[in-house]
Parts: sequence; structure tokens; C-alpha cells
Amino acid sequence: MIYKKEISIIIADDHQIFLDGLIALFEGVENLCITGTAVNGLEVLSLLDTHVVDMVILDINMPEMDGIELNKIIKKEYPNVKTLVLSMHISPDKISSLAKSNANGYLLKNSGKTELLNAIDSIVNQNVNYYSSEVKEEYMNSIFNSKEKPIEELRDREREIIKLIAQEYTTQEIAEKLFISPHTVNTHRKNLLAKLNVKNLAGLVKYAIKNGLSE
Repeated sequence: MIYKKEISIIIADDHQIFLDGLIALFEGVENLCITGTAVNGLEVLSLLDTHVVDMVILDINMPEMDGIELNKIIKKEYPNVKTLVLSMHISPDKISSLAKSNANGYLLKNSGKTELLNAIDSIVNQNVNYYSSEVKEEYMNSIFNSKEKPIEELRDREREIIKLIAQEYTTQEIAEKLFISPHTVNTHRKNLLAKLNVKNLAGLVKYAIKNGLSE
């Protein structure tokens, strides 16, 4: 890959061996310039305050400020800077969060050099976002294969109970608060587990948080 114009990049990852590997990988690539490296999001923002760059390549899991929060800030404060996520994680929730906050690309860390350079070219030179086939497939599978019921399908009583469960009320306390028997609470809980396709109370709490029923 030969870039026609110089592309300046900041690389952010809290694993030095990975930073060293990317630096070595980019050596000899014409017109590709590494402006700086960082081990967390705060260091990236400090570099962006003093340098004009085309792209930030970032990991998701970093101390002090992770890649998801960093991407949001970059897109708000430095809208001309492109972002490319390089991560071992392929969680649909993380993919969705990054896509919604306008991350320009997402590759797995086991991607090859050619795909990485093509992604940079697509994002910076062609202004076309680049999400690897593995990332897109995982995200689409999560959408079409999900068995989770939408919140609209829960009855009012079910919403009340799952909200109280998320707020750490006991079965007895829920029964007293809703003027029903503990047996009825347990029945609703079992029905919710089946309806939402979750295995335990932790699954119910996660569903409640995701759908804004925990407050």
C-alpha cells in the first residue's frame, strides 16, 4: 500500500508490546507518519491539543479513559479526526456503542497488515468507514438472532417487578410494595426469566438496566 499523501496517526493502547508491533508494522509504509503513542484516552487528548492528525487508532480497554469514551470526545471536540478501533473484543454492545458514536472503523487485533492499511486508506483517503467482515457479521447476528423481547411486550405488572428486582428489593418487599403475595412475585419472576430468555436474576437486572428500568 502506497499512500498518495501523508497520513498522520496517533496510536493508543495500554500494551507496549502491541504499540511496538504497530510501529514496526508501519515502518517503510510511504507517507504514513506516527505522530505519537499513548496508553490511555487522556494521553490521546493531550496529544490532540498540540498536534494536528488525520487518525487515532485506539483500543477499547484502556485505563483512566477507555476507547468508547475517547471516541465520543474525539468526535465532539475534533470532528475532523478519524477513529479506527483495534480490539480483541467483538461484543455486539461495544460495536453498537462505537457505531452510534461515529467511530470510522473497527478491526480485530488479529487482522493482517494488508487489511489494516486498506482500512486506513478507506477511512482517510476515501472517506468511507471500514468495519471488518467479522465485526459486521457478529453485530448482524446479534440483531437477527436475538431472542430478547422488546420492553413493549412486557405487561405493566412485569415492568414494575423487574424494576424492583433491579433496585435490589427482596421477594417479600416487592410483595408488600405491590400488595400481592410472595408466591405471585415468584410466579412473575419465573415468567420473566422465560419470556426474556435469561437464566437468572443477574440477567433480569441486566435487561432492566439496558431498558432504563433500574432507576
